[in-house]
Amino acid sequence: MSSIASVLSTYLDRRGGFTVAADDRVTAREFPLMPLGEAVDMGHAPDGTPLFDPRVFDTAEFQRNPYPYYRILRDHYPVFHDKLHNCYYVTRYDDITACYFDDEGFNTIPKGSSSGVLGNTQLELSGVEHRRRRNLYGQHLVGQALQNRVPAIRRLARDMIAAWDATDAPYVIDNGDGTRTVELGRAFANEFPIRVVCQVLGFPDEARDDFYYWYNSMMSGLGGSERHQQGLEARQHLEDYVAGLVAERRVTPTYLYDEDGKVIGKDIISKLCESKLDGDFLSTEEITSNIALIVGGGGETTRGAILNMWYLLLQHPDQFERVCRDAALWDAAFHETLRHSTSIGGQPRHNTFDVELHGVTIPAGSLVHMVDVSANHDERIFASPESFDIFRNDLYSGKLLRSGYRKDGRCSHMAFGVGPHLCPGAWISHQESVLGSQLLLEHMHNPRINTERMPKDIDGVRLAPIGLGAIRELWIDYEMQTRG
Repeated sequence: MSSIASVLSTYLDRRGGFTVAADDRVTAREFPLMPLGEAVDMGHAPDGTPLFDPRVFDTAEFQRNPYPYYRILRDHYPVFHDKLHNCYYVTRYDDITACYFDDEGFNTIPKGSSSGVLGNTQLELSGVEHRRRRNLYGQHLVGQALQNRVPAIRRLARDMIAAWDATDAPYVIDNGDGTRTVELGRAFANEFPIRVVCQVLGFPDEARDDFYYWYNSMMSGLGGSERHQQGLEARQHLEDYVAGLVAERRVTPTYLYDEDGKVIGKDIISKLCESKLDGDFLSTEEITSNIALIVGGGGETTRGAILNMWYLLLQHPDQFERVCRDAALWDAAFHETLRHSTSIGGQPRHNTFDVELHGVTIPAGSLVHMVDVSANHDERIFASPESFDIFRNDLYSGKLLRSGYRKDGRCSHMAFGVGPHLCPGAWISHQESVLGSQLLLEHMHNPRINTERMPKDIDGVRLAPIGLGAIRELWIDYEMQTRG
């Protein structure tokens, strides 16, 4: 067995790194947990350049404190060849933007990275074929079609929040003194985006619980994890169920309604049943794969955005107070959250031919990671990138654009990527996060983090940083009485 294969097959412990001795034995190297913003000293070259040890990628230290390591890569190894994991990392904002728009050089995500569970989606296509398939459903997630979803989003959010008043509501604690404690993830953020997607797609209410199971199983089964089999089975169950819906909707479409009960348009499944590709109606499998892609794009992203946004705002009370006074600032809070702490780390690509970037030749067919998290913290674009500031003057907080935005000193964040493969759930994620948060604020008066229930950082006192991804739970205390 080769050295790298030995390392990968032996990788079990995320608390440390691994190295290979001269006789091919795998030994561990510890990467201690550092103060935020400081990197472990990994040595220096004779000219003083910091060295970079890719074993750090597999550690808890990197998961909680990634930004000083990405800074080393941006400053000294903007294209880093990770021989341990057999891939390349591109970490600067401008380089990642150029690669996303290079539809010939970096045209697709790696084959098989989504199709195993999600089916034959357009993620792994490029060029004309990608555009044609994306437009089939993309038109239902932008513009007026997106605005038509607002009544459903508001209604679902209000229903979920109203359920907190039930005496047996899970994850909501009545403290008996006029205050409550709620775990926002399980009480709202985890399920809310899935309910929204379920409804706007056109699933019946009685399928909600099954839909939530299908979603969780498919998302857990991505990436070849031990839950891959469960994800495949869930997708088959979803496809079997959708087959029946499609047969019905091809004959009798169903509709979405506004808050007054008026028809505002057909649901997405009904619209997909009417769509044609090359003169033929979409197959059930094609419709199912589009549904799976919409769910993946609008589910986990929104969950992470809501939790991270509230976690960050409540730790910056001056900014939170401004948001409380001006609901329009939720848009800025959403964008700054995704710049500062997105739950989407980046997007993998394969390059079609040999590409040279910053003096590094990336051989054709290599696995290349476009590290959006690093781009969002590139000091060349965003000043003091580790600071959370919804009023920063270098971040664009307007309408999400597939072309990105870079004008008058403002740049869009890279959480959803840019270009042809911009995340298809970006717009509905924005809409759900903002509308849901506005309604949460109407219900939770004087909200604050219950620090006793939250994980702490290495000093045992300060709240744990978000690090890579999103927090898994958020306990909030709030007052039950209405504002005077």
